[in-house]
Amino acid sequence: MERTGNKKDGGNGRVLIVVDMQKDFVDGSLGTAEAQAIIERTVEKIRTFDGTVLFTMDTHGPDYLDTQEGKFLPVVHCVKGTPGWELIPPLKELCEAGGYRQYEKPTFGSVELARDLKEQYGAGKLSSVELIGVCTDICVISNALLIKAFMPELPVSVDPACCAGVTKEKHEAALETMRSCQILLP
Repeated sequence: MERTGNKKDGGNGRVLIVVDMQKDFVDGSLGTAEAQAIIERTVEKIRTFDGTVLFTMDTHGPDYLDTQEGKFLPVVHCVKGTPGWELIPPLKELCEAGGYRQYEKPTFGSVELARDLKEQYGAGKLSSVELIGVCTDICVISNALLIKAFMPELPVSVDPACCAGVTKEKHEAALETMRSCQILLP
C-alpha cells in the first residue's frame, strides 16, 4: 500500500477509507438525498483526518447488465470512464490535492485493499481503520467486514454520520450488523 502522497500521514498507522463517493451514488443513477446530505461532513472528516486517506471506487465495464450484479440491480452505474464513475467534485479535488490512493473494485468489497492493509498491519504500520461513504448496507459493510476478517484484532470503525445507505432503514440495519461483528461505531 502506498503511503507517499498522503500529506498528513504522520506515520501514526491510522487509515481513513472513503467508500464509493462517486457521482452515480450521490446524485446520479443511484443517488439519494441521504448520500447528498453527508457530503459536507465527509469533506470535513477528510480534511481533518490525521493519518492516511484511501478511496475506493465501484468500477464496472460496459457489460455491467450481463454480470450477476447487473441482473440483481439492473441500473447501469459507475462504468469506468463515464461521468458517473468519477468521485464527486469536492472529493475529487481533495483526492488529487492529497495524492490519495484510489482502489478500483469490481464488486462490493476490495480484496486488494484488505490485502494491502494486512501487509501494513503485519509490518506494525497499521493501528486502526475507519470507514465512511456509501452505501452503508452494501459496500461500506462489505469492506468493514472484509478488513475485520483479515485482521480480527485491528480496531475497525465506521462513522455513521458520514455514511448513507440505500434507505434509512437499511443504513440502520447495516450499522446493527456491524456492531454485532465488533465494528466500532462512535
